[in-house]
Amino acid sequence: MKNKFQVFGQEKATMVGRQSYDKKSSNSGEKHNRCVIVPSTTDMIAEAIERKDNKWFVRTKVPSDLIIQVDKKSSFHLHILPMISRSAYLNRIVFEKKNAGMKMNNLKIELNNLPGGAEIFELIVKFCYGWKIDLTAHNVAPLYCAANFLEMVDDLEFGNLISRTETFLSFIKFSSWKDTFNVLKTCETISSYARDLQIQTRCSEAIAWKVCTDPTAISLGNDESQCFNFWVENDTDYSYEKKVADSWWFEDVSSLRIDHFIEVLAFIKKKGVKPEVLGSCIAYWTAKWLSRISFGLKIPSHKSIKHQVRRVIVESLIRVIPVEENSVSCNFLLHILKLGLMMKIDSGLLYNLEKRLASNLEKCHPTDLLVKNYGESEILYDVSIVARIVDVYVSLSSRSSSSKMFVVGRLVDGFLALIARDKNLSVDDFRMLAESLPKNARYSDDNLYRAIDRYLKAHPNLTEEERKEVCRAMEYHKLSQEAREHAMKNDRLPLSMTTQFILLKQVNMVKSMVNEGSIYRRTKAQTIIKKQNECFKVQKQMNVMRQEVESLKIEMNKLQHCRVDIKKLARKL
Repeated sequence: MKNKFQVFGQEKATMVGRQSYDKKSSNSGEKHNRCVIVPSTTDMIAEAIERKDNKWFVRTKVPSDLIIQVDKKSSFHLHILPMISRSAYLNRIVFEKKNAGMKMNNLKIELNNLPGGAEIFELIVKFCYGWKIDLTAHNVAPLYCAANFLEMVDDLEFGNLISRTETFLSFIKFSSWKDTFNVLKTCETISSYARDLQIQTRCSEAIAWKVCTDPTAISLGNDESQCFNFWVENDTDYSYEKKVADSWWFEDVSSLRIDHFIEVLAFIKKKGVKPEVLGSCIAYWTAKWLSRISFGLKIPSHKSIKHQVRRVIVESLIRVIPVEENSVSCNFLLHILKLGLMMKIDSGLLYNLEKRLASNLEKCHPTDLLVKNYGESEILYDVSIVARIVDVYVSLSSRSSSSKMFVVGRLVDGFLALIARDKNLSVDDFRMLAESLPKNARYSDDNLYRAIDRYLKAHPNLTEEERKEVCRAMEYHKLSQEAREHAMKNDRLPLSMTTQFILLKQVNMVKSMVNEGSIYRRTKAQTIIKKQNECFKVQKQMNVMRQEVESLKIEMNKLQHCRVDIKKLARKL
């Protein structure tokens, strides 16, 4: 049987179809491509296609003689002749069953793993029976894969389904930006077929080609400046127009699944797009992905499917990050490192990421180190991950003579000052980060003192011992004169430290007076007598202060015991 097909609305039968545009959508204002296929004649007219539950029936004047079961769930009661006349695959199976002596009445064929399933097969049935079907960006990819699966080639019938869907795919690829993405998204459910038939590759190439063309010719996506605390844009010197020109495609590309996103990014990279633009796009995709994830108090088990998928995504993102310097921000890399630690990714990838962060630490600002916790901790910002990178930096700088340790010291002190007001930040976490650097990392402890003072102000209920722990990294001789004066009057510091500062001041005063360069010029005898008198006065003051410190300690112990008794009484009440 040979049927002749023509395209609806066209005079020539050799043309595949026409494109018709829907009315503008109230939501997007986008025009969508459609291709209407209408066979001109058919020898078996199907009056209707009816569905009852998971069964489809083609109503004609001829009784059904073929049952095709799709994925063991849906069955189609059809006719042999219209189906085998357009499908070489079905033709071959029917021929084999006939040669095996099977009756041709109610012949049953199973189609497992058909791309698109029963929904797409229903369109194929309509096509085989001469009904018109609409090709759209949402069904053309599965239809193309299903047509190849069923071997619906032009050798059986000119203008068969493979050639028609192929032509429509080519048209979409070169004409519509949005429809190209729609086609790519429909490939997610038929990944293996779409990959084998090069649909993903062709769409990715088309997107990359359009990214490098004039963006004013294509609708721009919405740009987000910051998500989950890390910056999407890295180059703050760009003008607004330059940012739009570089990032107009971020929104659409970030809607893709990770494997499709990476493939598109690879083709864009081949087109010569700058590494910092690619890095910004990766950060944008990651921000959108994180916004769709809910981080609860419990991390999913490492054996769960959800955990494994997230681990693969994080590992894929790390591998695709451009290696060029300044292609991504330090803050973004810290977020990726945190995700990698949570997902327990490959240790080699983690170490390479830590080394990259450590090598960029000297160029960071304190705000770059702010990485929010995702809910597994009450602390607002993650301190341990910053301490981890500082440890790596210290180990690497010990092998290098060109390291600028004091720059990192100032960076850590600035970071401590930023997080000091967090009421949930523990003494151990604060002290761990303050002591993560060696003694020679700070020329001055003024910034550290500022951070300590903020922390003590935000945590007024600390015990004397806890205050000592907080201040342990600070050294008196590294404070400026102004900072020392402030520290001696600061009642938030532990009493022992304040007393020590006062005593050291007195000692320094005595030393300055003994110094030969003193401004006081007297005879040798007068100088000796004056120094002796001054020393006696200092000793008396020191004895008085020691007695006061002892009495204060006794009072503090009494207050501590009272506090414990009050707590016990409160519990009983």
